[in-house]
Amino acid sequence: MRFMLLTPGTGHFYCGSCLRDNTLGNALREIGHEVDMVPLYLPHVLEESTSAGPVQMGGINMYLQQKSRIAGKLPRFVAKLLDRPGLLRWASRRRSLTDAKLLGAMTLSMLSGESGHQRAELDKLVAWANSVSPGPDVIVLSNMLLSGIARGLRDALQVPVISTMQGESPFVDTLPAPFSEQSWAELRRRVVDIDAFVAVSTWYGDLMQKQLAVPSEKMHVVYNGLDPVDFTETPPLLAQRQPATIGYLARLCADKGVDLLVDAFLRLKARDTVPGLRLCLAGVQLAEDIALMNELRARLREQGVADDVEVHTNVSREEKLTLLHKFSVLSVPATYAESFGLYLLEAMGAGVPVVQPDHAAFPEILEATGGGDLCAPNDAAALAESLERMLLDGERAQRLADVGRQAVLVRFPAERMAREFADVGIMLTRSQRS
Repeated sequence: MRFMLLTPGTGHFYCGSCLRDNTLGNALREIGHEVDMVPLYLPHVLEESTSAGPVQMGGINMYLQQKSRIAGKLPRFVAKLLDRPGLLRWASRRRSLTDAKLLGAMTLSMLSGESGHQRAELDKLVAWANSVSPGPDVIVLSNMLLSGIARGLRDALQVPVISTMQGESPFVDTLPAPFSEQSWAELRRRVVDIDAFVAVSTWYGDLMQKQLAVPSEKMHVVYNGLDPVDFTETPPLLAQRQPATIGYLARLCADKGVDLLVDAFLRLKARDTVPGLRLCLAGVQLAEDIALMNELRARLREQGVADDVEVHTNVSREEKLTLLHKFSVLSVPATYAESFGLYLLEAMGAGVPVVQPDHAAFPEILEATGGGDLCAPNDAAALAESLERMLLDGERAQRLADVGRQAVLVRFPAERMAREFADVGIMLTRSQRS
Protein backbone atom coordinates (compact mmCIF):
# COMPACT_ATOMS: atom_id res chain seq x y z
CA MET A 1 0.00 0.00 0.00
CA ARG A 2 1.19 3.51 -0.77
CA PHE A 3 0.59 6.34 1.71
CA MET A 4 0.93 10.06 0.98
CA LEU A 5 1.66 11.67 4.36
CA LEU A 6 1.25 15.45 4.48
CA THR A 7 2.90 17.09 7.49
CA PRO A 8 3.45 20.79 8.27
CA GLY A 9 7.07 21.73 8.87
CA THR A 10 8.44 24.26 11.33
CA GLY A 11 11.41 25.59 9.37
CA HIS A 12 13.93 25.80 12.18
CA PHE A 13 12.91 23.86 15.30
CA TYR A 14 11.95 20.35 16.38
CA CYS A 15 8.23 19.61 16.72
CA GLY A 16 6.80 16.52 18.43
CA SER A 17 4.13 16.00 15.78
CA CYS A 18 6.69 16.20 12.96
CA LEU A 19 8.96 13.71 14.73
CA ARG A 20 6.05 11.34 15.28
CA ASP A 21 4.94 11.59 11.64
CA ASN A 22 8.42 10.92 10.32
CA THR A 23 8.80 7.93 12.66
CA LEU A 24 5.45 6.65 11.39
CA GLY A 25 6.54 7.07 7.76
CA ASN A 26 9.84 5.26 8.33
CA ALA A 27 8.12 2.44 10.23
CA LEU A 28 5.50 1.99 7.50
CA ARG A 29 8.32 1.55 4.99
CA GLU A 30 10.06 -0.98 7.23
CA ILE A 31 6.96 -3.21 7.29
CA GLY A 32 6.67 -3.14 3.51
CA HIS A 33 4.55 -0.11 2.58
CA GLU A 34 5.51 2.84 0.39
CA VAL A 35 5.33 6.36 1.77
CA ASP A 36 5.59 9.79 0.18
CA MET A 37 6.45 12.32 2.92
CA VAL A 38 5.16 15.74 1.86
CA PRO A 39 6.23 18.80 3.91
CA LEU A 40 3.70 21.64 3.95
CA TYR A 41 4.29 25.35 4.62
CA LEU A 42 7.88 25.05 5.90
CA PRO A 43 10.72 22.49 5.66
CA HIS A 44 10.82 19.67 8.19
CA VAL A 45 13.36 19.72 11.01
CA LEU A 46 13.85 16.08 12.00
CA GLU A 47 16.08 13.88 14.12
CA GLU A 48 15.83 10.84 11.85
CA SER A 49 16.45 10.40 8.14
CA THR A 50 13.60 11.19 5.79
CA SER A 51 12.84 11.02 2.09
CA ALA A 52 10.55 14.05 2.10
CA GLY A 53 10.05 15.86 -1.17
CA PRO A 54 9.91 19.62 -1.81
CA VAL A 55 7.73 21.87 0.31
CA GLN A 56 4.18 22.27 -0.96
CA MET A 57 1.92 25.25 -0.14
CA GLY A 58 4.98 27.23 0.95
CA GLY A 59 4.47 29.44 3.96
CA ILE A 60 5.56 32.69 2.29
CA ASN A 61 3.12 32.27 -0.60
CA MET A 62 0.39 31.26 1.85
CA TYR A 63 1.03 34.36 3.96
CA LEU A 64 1.11 36.72 0.97
CA GLN A 65 -2.12 35.28 -0.40
CA GLN A 66 -3.75 35.88 2.97
CA LYS A 67 -2.84 39.56 2.66
CA SER A 68 -3.66 40.04 -1.03
CA ARG A 69 -5.47 37.98 -3.65
CA ILE A 70 -3.06 39.40 -6.22
CA ALA A 71 -0.34 37.25 -4.64
CA GLY A 72 -2.16 34.16 -5.92
CA LYS A 73 -1.49 35.35 -9.47
CA LEU A 74 2.26 35.74 -9.17
CA PRO A 75 4.25 34.33 -12.12
CA ARG A 76 5.02 30.67 -11.55
CA PHE A 77 8.79 31.22 -11.39
CA VAL A 78 8.37 33.89 -8.71
CA ALA A 79 6.12 31.66 -6.60
CA LYS A 80 8.67 28.81 -6.91
CA LEU A 81 11.47 31.12 -5.77
CA LEU A 82 9.45 31.94 -2.66
CA ASP A 83 9.19 28.20 -1.89
CA ARG A 84 12.95 27.67 -1.69
CA PRO A 85 13.81 25.81 1.55
CA GLY A 86 16.54 28.26 2.57
CA LEU A 87 14.24 31.24 2.19
CA LEU A 88 11.44 29.48 4.08
CA ARG A 89 13.81 28.63 6.95
CA TRP A 90 14.98 32.26 7.07
CA ALA A 91 11.40 33.54 7.11
CA SER A 92 10.43 31.14 9.91
CA ARG A 93 13.17 32.62 12.09
CA ARG A 94 12.29 36.21 11.24
CA ARG A 95 8.57 35.89 11.93
CA SER A 96 6.58 33.32 13.87
CA LEU A 97 4.64 31.26 11.34
CA THR A 98 3.37 28.78 13.94
CA ASP A 99 2.11 30.96 16.82
CA ALA A 100 -1.67 30.56 17.15
CA LYS A 101 -2.06 34.03 18.67
CA LEU A 102 -0.95 35.57 15.36
CA LEU A 103 -2.69 33.22 12.95
CA GLY A 104 -6.43 33.53 13.55
CA ALA A 105 -7.55 34.82 10.16
CA MET A 106 -5.09 32.66 8.26
CA THR A 107 -6.07 29.48 10.11
CA LEU A 108 -9.74 30.06 9.33
CA SER A 109 -8.94 30.78 5.69
CA MET A 110 -6.88 27.60 5.34
CA LEU A 111 -9.63 25.53 6.93
CA SER A 112 -12.00 27.01 4.38
CA GLY A 113 -10.03 25.26 1.64
CA GLU A 114 -11.49 25.92 -1.79
CA SER A 115 -13.21 29.11 -0.59
CA GLY A 116 -10.21 30.45 1.34
CA HIS A 117 -7.60 33.01 0.32
CA GLN A 118 -5.07 30.24 -0.42
CA ARG A 119 -7.15 28.60 -3.16
CA ALA A 120 -4.28 29.04 -5.64
CA GLU A 121 -1.92 27.04 -3.40
CA LEU A 122 -4.55 24.36 -2.87
CA ASP A 123 -5.03 24.02 -6.62
CA LYS A 124 -1.25 23.67 -7.09
CA LEU A 125 -1.10 21.01 -4.36
CA VAL A 126 -3.93 19.02 -5.95
CA ALA A 127 -2.31 19.26 -9.39
CA TRP A 128 1.05 18.14 -7.97
CA ALA A 129 -0.49 15.23 -6.01
CA ASN A 130 -2.38 14.16 -9.13
CA SER A 131 0.89 14.07 -11.09
CA VAL A 132 2.71 11.78 -8.64
CA SER A 133 3.23 8.35 -10.15
CA PRO A 134 2.48 5.89 -8.78
CA GLY A 135 -0.26 7.68 -6.92
CA PRO A 136 -1.21 6.97 -3.30
CA ASP A 137 -3.76 4.45 -2.12
CA VAL A 138 -4.42 6.56 0.98
CA ILE A 139 -3.83 10.22 1.84
CA VAL A 140 -2.83 10.96 5.44
CA LEU A 141 -3.16 14.40 7.03
CA SER A 142 -0.95 15.03 10.05
CA ASN A 143 -3.83 16.72 11.87
CA MET A 144 -7.31 18.16 11.38
CA LEU A 145 -5.94 21.66 10.84
CA LEU A 146 -5.15 20.41 7.32
CA SER A 147 -8.75 19.35 6.69
CA GLY A 148 -9.31 22.26 4.30
CA ILE A 149 -7.24 20.43 1.67
CA ALA A 150 -8.96 17.05 2.12
CA ARG A 151 -11.92 17.54 -0.22
CA GLY A 152 -9.84 18.72 -3.16
CA LEU A 153 -7.34 15.88 -2.79
CA ARG A 154 -9.96 13.20 -2.30
CA ASP A 155 -12.06 14.33 -5.27
CA ALA A 156 -9.05 14.56 -7.57
CA LEU A 157 -7.25 11.35 -6.57
CA GLN A 158 -10.33 9.29 -5.69
CA VAL A 159 -8.67 7.74 -2.65
CA PRO A 160 -9.66 7.79 1.04
CA VAL A 161 -8.30 10.37 3.47
CA ILE A 162 -7.16 9.67 7.04
CA SER A 163 -6.55 12.49 9.50
CA THR A 164 -4.47 12.00 12.60
CA MET A 165 -5.74 13.89 15.63
CA GLN A 166 -2.91 15.44 17.62
CA GLY A 167 -2.63 18.91 19.08
CA GLU A 168 -5.53 20.66 17.34
CA SER A 169 -7.53 21.57 20.43
CA PRO A 170 -4.95 23.70 22.27
CA PHE A 171 -4.00 25.46 19.03
CA VAL A 172 -7.57 26.38 18.07
CA ASP A 173 -8.46 27.36 21.63
CA THR A 174 -5.52 29.80 21.63
CA LEU A 175 -6.70 31.61 18.48
CA PRO A 176 -8.02 35.10 19.22
CA ALA A 177 -11.75 35.79 19.10
CA PRO A 178 -13.73 35.40 16.92
CA PHE A 179 -11.41 33.06 15.01
CA SER A 180 -11.34 30.29 17.61
CA GLU A 181 -15.09 29.73 17.55
CA GLN A 182 -15.27 30.15 13.77
CA SER A 183 -12.42 27.66 13.26
CA TRP A 184 -14.14 25.06 15.44
CA ALA A 185 -17.29 25.51 13.36
CA GLU A 186 -15.35 25.06 10.12
CA LEU A 187 -13.63 21.96 11.49
CA ARG A 188 -17.04 20.43 12.24
CA ARG A 189 -18.10 21.08 8.65
CA ARG A 190 -14.94 19.40 7.36
CA VAL A 191 -15.52 16.11 9.19
CA VAL A 192 -17.49 14.80 6.19
CA ASP A 193 -14.39 15.16 4.00
CA ILE A 194 -12.37 12.70 6.12
CA ASP A 195 -12.87 8.93 5.85
CA ALA A 196 -11.20 7.98 9.14
CA PHE A 197 -9.65 9.68 12.15
CA VAL A 198 -6.70 8.30 14.12
CA ALA A 199 -6.29 9.85 17.58
CA VAL A 200 -2.99 9.38 19.41
CA SER A 201 -4.76 8.63 22.72
CA THR A 202 -8.23 7.53 23.78
CA TRP A 203 -8.65 10.63 25.95
CA TYR A 204 -7.88 12.96 23.07
CA GLY A 205 -10.00 10.97 20.64
CA ASP A 206 -12.98 11.27 22.98
CA LEU A 207 -12.36 15.01 23.38
CA MET A 208 -12.22 15.64 19.64
CA GLN A 209 -15.09 13.27 18.86
CA LYS A 210 -17.37 15.30 21.11
CA GLN A 211 -16.00 18.64 19.95
CA LEU A 212 -16.41 17.86 16.25
CA ALA A 213 -19.35 15.40 16.39
CA VAL A 214 -17.29 12.69 14.67
CA PRO A 215 -19.25 9.47 13.98
CA SER A 216 -17.94 6.74 16.27
CA GLU A 217 -17.30 4.34 13.37
CA LYS A 218 -14.82 6.84 11.92
CA MET A 219 -12.73 7.14 15.09
CA HIS A 220 -9.69 4.97 15.80
CA VAL A 221 -6.92 5.18 18.40
CA VAL A 222 -3.28 4.37 17.64
CA TYR A 223 -0.76 5.22 20.33
CA ASN A 224 2.47 6.88 19.28
CA GLY A 225 5.57 4.73 19.12
CA LEU A 226 9.35 5.08 19.28
CA ASP A 227 12.09 3.68 17.11
CA PRO A 228 13.67 1.37 19.71
CA VAL A 229 17.16 1.60 18.20
CA ASP A 230 18.17 4.38 20.63
CA PHE A 231 16.82 2.55 23.67
CA THR A 232 18.15 -1.00 23.30
CA GLU A 233 21.29 -0.34 25.35
CA THR A 234 20.71 -0.86 29.07
CA PRO A 235 20.61 2.59 30.70
CA PRO A 236 22.51 3.41 33.91
CA LEU A 237 20.71 2.69 37.17
CA LEU A 238 19.17 5.70 38.88
CA ALA A 239 21.54 5.32 41.83
CA GLN A 240 24.43 5.86 39.42
CA ARG A 241 23.02 9.16 38.19
CA GLN A 242 24.58 11.60 40.60
CA PRO A 243 23.89 14.27 41.61
CA ALA A 244 20.10 13.78 41.65
CA THR A 245 18.64 15.66 38.69
CA ILE A 246 15.10 16.65 37.79
CA GLY A 247 14.80 16.67 34.01
CA TYR A 248 12.52 18.53 31.60
CA LEU A 249 12.39 17.81 27.86
CA ALA A 250 9.94 19.95 25.88
CA ARG A 251 9.51 23.43 24.50
CA LEU A 252 10.62 25.99 27.09
CA CYS A 253 7.29 27.72 27.46
CA ALA A 254 4.53 28.28 30.01
CA ASP A 255 2.09 25.96 28.22
CA LYS A 256 4.47 23.07 28.90
CA GLY A 257 4.79 24.16 32.53
CA VAL A 258 8.47 25.08 32.65
CA ASP A 259 7.69 27.86 35.15
CA LEU A 260 5.74 25.43 37.37
CA LEU A 261 8.71 23.06 37.40
CA VAL A 262 11.11 25.86 38.33
CA ASP A 263 8.78 26.83 41.18
CA ALA A 264 8.68 23.20 42.40
CA PHE A 265 12.47 22.99 42.17
CA LEU A 266 12.88 26.15 44.27
CA ARG A 267 10.60 24.66 46.92
CA LEU A 268 12.70 21.50 47.04
CA LYS A 269 15.95 23.46 47.27
CA ALA A 270 14.51 25.43 50.18
CA ARG A 271 13.66 22.16 51.99
CA ASP A 272 17.09 20.70 51.19
CA THR A 273 15.84 17.13 51.61
CA VAL A 274 17.64 15.97 48.44
CA PRO A 275 21.33 16.87 48.79
CA GLY A 276 22.91 18.49 45.74
CA LEU A 277 19.64 18.48 43.76
CA ARG A 278 19.92 19.85 40.22
CA LEU A 279 17.47 20.86 37.49
CA CYS A 280 18.08 20.32 33.78
CA LEU A 281 15.80 22.12 31.31
CA ALA A 282 16.14 21.04 27.71
CA GLY A 283 14.09 21.74 24.62
CA VAL A 284 13.13 24.15 21.89
CA GLN A 285 13.30 27.85 22.72
CA LEU A 286 11.52 30.15 20.29
CA ALA A 287 11.82 33.93 20.19
CA GLU A 288 8.55 34.30 22.10
CA ASP A 289 9.94 32.09 24.91
CA ILE A 290 13.00 34.23 25.67
CA ALA A 291 11.25 36.69 28.02
CA LEU A 292 9.89 33.88 30.22
CA MET A 293 13.24 32.10 30.35
CA ASN A 294 15.03 35.33 31.27
CA GLU A 295 12.51 35.84 34.08
CA LEU A 296 13.07 32.30 35.35
CA ARG A 297 16.85 32.70 35.26
CA ALA A 298 16.50 35.89 37.31
CA ARG A 299 14.41 34.05 39.94
CA LEU A 300 16.99 31.28 40.15
CA ARG A 301 19.78 33.83 40.62
CA GLU A 302 17.81 35.67 43.31
CA GLN A 303 17.37 32.39 45.21
CA GLY A 304 21.07 31.58 44.88
CA VAL A 305 20.58 28.32 42.98
CA ALA A 306 21.43 29.35 39.42
CA ASP A 307 24.56 27.20 39.47
CA ASP A 308 22.37 24.14 40.14
CA VAL A 309 20.42 24.59 36.91
CA GLU A 310 21.36 23.70 33.33
CA VAL A 311 19.47 25.03 30.30
CA HIS A 312 19.99 23.38 26.92
CA THR A 313 18.13 24.92 23.98
CA ASN A 314 17.29 23.26 20.67
CA VAL A 315 19.15 20.07 21.52
CA SER A 316 20.07 17.50 18.90
CA ARG A 317 19.00 13.86 19.05
CA GLU A 318 22.40 12.81 20.41
CA GLU A 319 22.39 15.56 23.05
CA LYS A 320 18.87 14.59 24.11
CA LEU A 321 19.82 10.95 24.66
CA THR A 322 22.89 11.96 26.66
CA LEU A 323 20.81 14.23 28.90
CA LEU A 324 18.15 11.56 29.47
CA HIS A 325 20.79 9.28 30.97
CA LYS A 326 21.59 12.01 33.53
CA PHE A 327 18.00 12.46 34.74
CA SER A 328 16.77 10.93 38.00
CA VAL A 329 13.16 11.84 37.16
CA LEU A 330 11.43 13.73 34.36
CA SER A 331 8.50 16.09 34.61
CA VAL A 332 6.82 18.22 31.95
CA PRO A 333 3.86 19.68 33.89
CA ALA A 334 1.94 20.88 30.84
CA THR A 335 -1.07 23.04 31.62
CA TYR A 336 -3.08 22.42 28.44
CA ALA A 337 -4.87 19.55 26.68
CA GLU A 338 -1.77 17.53 25.74
CA SER A 339 -2.88 14.82 23.31
CA PHE A 340 -0.02 12.44 24.15
CA GLY A 341 3.46 13.55 25.25
CA LEU A 342 6.14 11.77 23.22
CA TYR A 343 8.76 12.92 25.74
CA LEU A 344 7.25 10.48 28.26
CA LEU A 345 8.10 7.51 26.05
CA GLU A 346 11.59 8.87 25.45
CA ALA A 347 12.21 9.31 29.18
CA MET A 348 10.87 5.90 30.15
CA GLY A 349 12.75 4.27 27.28
CA ALA A 350 15.92 5.73 28.79
CA GLY A 351 15.08 4.30 32.21
CA VAL A 352 13.73 7.53 33.75
CA PRO A 353 10.56 7.55 35.90
CA VAL A 354 8.18 10.45 35.34
CA VAL A 355 5.91 12.72 37.40
CA GLN A 356 3.05 14.26 35.45
CA PRO A 357 -0.12 16.27 36.19
CA ASP A 358 -3.29 14.27 36.57
CA HIS A 359 -5.09 15.56 33.48
CA ALA A 360 -5.22 15.38 29.67
CA ALA A 361 -3.67 12.20 28.23
CA PHE A 362 -1.14 11.73 31.04
CA PRO A 363 -3.22 9.38 33.26
CA GLU A 364 -3.87 7.16 30.24
CA ILE A 365 -0.20 7.01 29.24
CA LEU A 366 0.96 6.26 32.78
CA GLU A 367 -1.69 3.59 33.21
CA ALA A 368 -0.48 1.96 29.99
CA THR A 369 3.19 2.09 31.02
CA GLY A 370 3.28 2.09 34.83
CA GLY A 371 6.35 4.28 34.60
CA GLY A 372 5.60 7.10 37.01
CA ASP A 373 3.32 9.08 39.30
CA LEU A 374 0.54 11.63 38.87
CA CYS A 375 0.02 14.80 40.88
CA ALA A 376 -2.52 17.60 41.04
CA PRO A 377 -2.31 19.76 37.88
CA ASN A 378 -1.21 23.40 37.88
CA ASP A 379 0.02 23.09 41.47
CA ALA A 380 3.73 23.67 42.11
CA ALA A 381 3.46 22.54 45.75
CA ALA A 382 1.86 19.23 44.78
CA LEU A 383 4.45 18.76 42.05
CA ALA A 384 7.29 19.38 44.51
CA GLU A 385 5.89 16.79 46.91
CA SER A 386 5.55 14.15 44.19
CA LEU A 387 9.06 14.81 42.92
CA GLU A 388 10.42 14.65 46.46
CA ARG A 389 8.78 11.27 47.10
CA MET A 390 10.24 9.93 43.86
CA LEU A 391 13.74 11.22 44.61
CA LEU A 392 13.82 10.00 48.21
CA ASP A 393 12.57 6.47 47.53
CA GLY A 394 15.26 5.15 45.24
CA GLU A 395 14.07 1.54 45.22
CA ARG A 396 10.54 2.47 44.17
CA ALA A 397 11.82 4.93 41.58
CA GLN A 398 13.97 2.20 40.04
CA ARG A 399 11.01 -0.21 39.94
CA LEU A 400 8.92 2.40 38.13
CA ALA A 401 11.81 3.08 35.75
CA ASP A 402 12.18 -0.62 34.95
CA VAL A 403 8.44 -1.16 34.43
CA GLY A 404 8.13 1.92 32.24
CA ARG A 405 11.13 1.02 30.10
CA GLN A 406 9.82 -2.52 29.53
CA ALA A 407 6.40 -1.17 28.55
CA VAL A 408 7.93 1.26 26.05
CA LEU A 409 10.05 -1.44 24.42
CA VAL A 410 7.23 -4.01 24.27
CA ARG A 411 4.05 -1.97 23.82
CA PHE A 412 5.22 1.25 22.20
CA PRO A 413 7.63 0.42 19.36
CA ALA A 414 7.20 2.28 16.08
CA GLU A 415 6.48 -1.00 14.27
CA ARG A 416 3.33 -1.52 16.36
CA MET A 417 2.20 2.03 15.59
CA ALA A 418 2.78 1.48 11.86
CA ARG A 419 0.91 -1.84 11.74
CA GLU A 420 -2.12 -0.47 13.55
CA PHE A 421 -2.14 2.65 11.37
CA ALA A 422 -1.79 0.57 8.21
CA ASP A 423 -4.75 -1.56 9.31
CA VAL A 424 -6.95 1.55 9.18
CA GLY A 425 -5.76 2.30 5.66
CA ILE A 426 -6.30 -1.29 4.51
CA MET A 427 -9.82 -1.25 5.94
CA LEU A 428 -10.63 1.95 4.02
CA THR A 429 -9.30 0.75 0.70
CA ARG A 430 -11.15 -2.57 0.97
CA SER A 431 -14.34 -0.71 1.82
CA GLN A 432 -13.87 1.59 -1.14
CA ARG A 433 -13.37 -1.30 -3.56
CA SER A 434 -16.45 -3.10 -2.31
